Amino acid sequence: MTDLDLLHFEQLKKDVQGQYLKEYTPSQDDISKWKGIDIIYFQEDLRKKAKGNISEKSFYTYFKNSPVTKLPRIDMLNLLSIYAGYDSWYEFKKQHLFAGELLLENENLDEEEIDELEKTVASAPELPKNEFQPRKTEPKTPENVDLQKSITEIQQVNKSVTKNNETEFSTPPPKKNFFKKNAWALITSVLITITGLLGFKDVIFSKSYKYCFIDKDRGVSVINTLEIMVVKENESPLMYKIKPGDCFSYSTKDKNLKMRISAPFYEPLEVNRSLENAPEEEKIELKPDDYKMAVYYFSIKDIKGGNPEEQVALIKQKRNQLENLISNNAIISQVYDNDTYGIERLDKQKYITLVTTPTTSLKNLNVIEMKKDNNGKIVSIKFKITTTDEKNK
Repeated sequence: MTDLDLLHFEQLKKDVQGQYLKEYTPSQDDISKWKGIDIIYFQEDLRKKAKGNISEKSFYTYFKNSPVTKLPRIDMLNLLSIYAGYDSWYEFKKQHLFAGELLLENENLDEEEIDELEKTVASAPELPKNEFQPRKTEPKTPENVDLQKSITEIQQVNKSVTKNNETEFSTPPPKKNFFKKNAWALITSVLITITGLLGFKDVIFSKSYKYCFIDKDRGVSVINTLEIMVVKENESPLMYKIKPGDCFSYSTKDKNLKMRISAPFYEPLEVNRSLENAPEEEKIELKPDDYKMAVYYFSIKDIKGGNPEEQVALIKQKRNQLENLISNNAIISQVYDNDTYGIERLDKQKYITLVTTPTTSLKNLNVIEMKKDNNGKIVSIKFKITTTDEKNK
């Protein structure tokens, strides 16, 4: 990477900004001042025209800071170049050469990669020069063998071995007591068995129960991930997360069970069960929170497709319903993952515009928290639009 590449990237950011301003009117012309809904609309246009996406984190890293000190990955550079009307990042640089700049056709290795390769080769271990050299074999000088002497020595050895064998068979083996020999093995086996029974007594004497959760109004499985807190006396509570449609299985030897169940779109429920005569399987009904459910439905409802008149009518219907649900003084906050722009405050009309505009980003909208007053009006909304960050570089 060179300083010229960073200058080229600053040029590319200006071209990307100009391309977007041809069709859209953001809150600020300067791309470094975009935030919130402006970034969402830009991501939508990028997906439409360049068939790709950059995360919100990458936008803040490379567009909020100018000039940048670090170049993005080549796939992001190519994506932005295609959006600006060029075939690739290389083609963009080719058409924006500075005075005296030479652009090579094959830029496969930069200086850092070449230095790294040289270090790797230099650090390779060298094999010893004399390793694997065959040893020289020296011919043995034949010895003068006295055949008669050798035979005599062999005969003497044979006699000695025979004598020893006779002595060995003449001594009977001592008898051993079987119980004394295996006493420690038997005691160890008994101790292991007792330890195993004590360690698994909860599993052996416990009983399993299964609880499934359904929507009380609709008679179907709940649409949210459930959080279940099992409360036990003199112990810290146990937390479980259950995916939508799954049942909760719990094994215990206790005679009572106390659970606190919560879900984003349902009213919290506390369950107390006596397990002495309780069934092994049970269905528990959760009452939906109509206000949270309605806003969630409006946020993910796909209003694309169909004729334009039907789309306009549906958007108008959604806006009117949200107008009645949300208080004029509601506090609405959007949460971000990055440190640069952690939370953004929206007014009621901007939020309604956001959740009634048909963009693919709304499919990732998650309501974190919602509160209502005594009259049933929504007075607080905290939400987040999740994105998939790029892989670590």
